[in-house]
Amino acid sequence: MPDSYIKRILNARIYDLAVETPLERARLLSQRTGNNVLLKREDLQPVFSFKIRGAYNKLLQLTDEERKRGVIAASAGNHAQGLALGAQHLGVKATIVMPRTTPAIKVDAVRARGAKVVLHGDNFDEASKHSQKLVEEKNLTYIHPFDDADVIAGQGTVAMEILRQYPKHIDAIFVPVGGGGLGAGVAAYVKYVRPDVKVFAVESAESACLAAALESGRRVKLPQVGIFADGVAVAQIGKETFRVLKQTIDGVITVNTDEICAGIKDIFEDTRSIAEPAGGVSVAGLKKYVAENNIEGQTLVAIDSGANINFDRLRYISERTEIGEKREAILAVTIPERPGAYKEFCRALGKRNITEFNYRFADSDQARIFVGIQVGTDPSDREELVSDLRAKGYDLVDMTDNEMAKLHIRYMVGGHAVQVSEEMVFRFEFPERPGALLAFLTEVAGRWNISLFHYRNHGSAYGRVLVGMQVPEAERAQVKKFLAEINYPFWDETDNEAYQYFLA
Repeated sequence: MPDSYIKRILNARIYDLAVETPLERARLLSQRTGNNVLLKREDLQPVFSFKIRGAYNKLLQLTDEERKRGVIAASAGNHAQGLALGAQHLGVKATIVMPRTTPAIKVDAVRARGAKVVLHGDNFDEASKHSQKLVEEKNLTYIHPFDDADVIAGQGTVAMEILRQYPKHIDAIFVPVGGGGLGAGVAAYVKYVRPDVKVFAVESAESACLAAALESGRRVKLPQVGIFADGVAVAQIGKETFRVLKQTIDGVITVNTDEICAGIKDIFEDTRSIAEPAGGVSVAGLKKYVAENNIEGQTLVAIDSGANINFDRLRYISERTEIGEKREAILAVTIPERPGAYKEFCRALGKRNITEFNYRFADSDQARIFVGIQVGTDPSDREELVSDLRAKGYDLVDMTDNEMAKLHIRYMVGGHAVQVSEEMVFRFEFPERPGALLAFLTEVAGRWNISLFHYRNHGSAYGRVLVGMQVPEAERAQVKKFLAEINYPFWDETDNEAYQYFLA
């Protein structure tokens, strides 16, 4: 039972290395939501993440023999840094297996803390398998990033601090969940000490493995995981963490990339610190909970889990934030191809601010524009805009929630390719490392003629590509089988409205 974790959490002697982080009122976010919003600042840990708590607590529970053998873990970031620092503090040799796609800033941080780094594979699963191989070959002690009782107990000290720091009534705590170590530790402690406090797990919609497990009644492995919020990008919830979470949490909230980016901005505006995407997850979940349930006057806590973010990702986050805050509508609009049509369209918008305007000649009678328009945070404002424009005779498609439009089309509005026929369009993700784009083209090219291509580096571990290929009708089933075999996540976007509207 989760009760068994209380003694483990209370006995976690981690504070000679980990620190008690502040619980701060988010003044601006409180005003905007009409609630008392508190941020638990785990980004202020020595490794800029809560992961130091669980990793160090596990190291403290090892026998002398286990420590003497040396420890090993597979991790792309925060667990690696926490374990490396904990091992260095105790004089234990540590080996960290990291995917080759891991940003240099994280690799360097682990090495700077005295650990040996082994780069292997393109993703966490491949790195994890290799770490298990090294466990057998070198007789090392494996430290799991989340599915371990001592790791869970270490993370549970976050809840112990929250309840001590704010002894008054708390209505709900929002916890980012990937593998579930932090969520299980927090929920187990809170529900034992103050069961009236609600605990909500918040997941990225691209890696919602806990929501999938709860729906199925058992742990399931997601066939595909998005990597934007890399700190919570886990395909399967842990066995022990699922056992605890299903008994203790009050619900799961899933948030999309735009909402996470908006959460990062919220944290920045209140603290002047930049959270990593996983750190913005809980704030995004809190805001969604407030909006969907008309919550006012409550005390709500969001755990800012970390700040290990690459600087070059900030451009992408900034671009997506306006949509995440529901402050920008992305529309595809048909306007007459005649002098004065632009002016008439701008007049139809009234005093709304245009944030983006892309145009491509369609034919002698009409033009199609890809336009970003600033709207209010109330969803009805966007709906009112769309209805108003349609009432004024404009043919339009609302693409605010169209992932392909936001990732690719807004950068490549170019019109129809008259001489291209039998075109299929696919969106891909592939590991981002030197030579990766060439490797991708080597895999894809040669079978069918490439008629469209767009790639843009977003400063993340994975590249995102839009590819058009001329595929005869008789070979359409064959092309999907071929693409599945090269083992890159892909989506068939041939029927996507953004493609049909601007590029088909």
